[in-house]
Amino acid sequence: MELECTCCQITLEEWEQKMKNTKPINYKWLVNKIKKHLPQLYEALCLNFYNPWEEQCSRNKEYYILVHSGIEYFIRK
Repeated sequence: MELECTCCQITLEEWEQKMKNTKPINYKWLVNKIKKHLPQLYEALCLNFYNPWEEQCSRNKEYYILVHSGIEYFIRK
């Protein structure tokens, strides 16, 4: 797993490509996976606290998409 980019770092066309075929993901499962594989991101985003955007998190074949503070984090599987 690696953080590839956020929605702020790419064009709308790139964002649309990355968001294709997304499905909902279990937020707690995703946070635990990030805590294990990307501990610096976990700490930087304080993922141990409530996230009002957790329902918007998703996944597709290439990415886990974490939404935090209204920003999408594209984490390559």
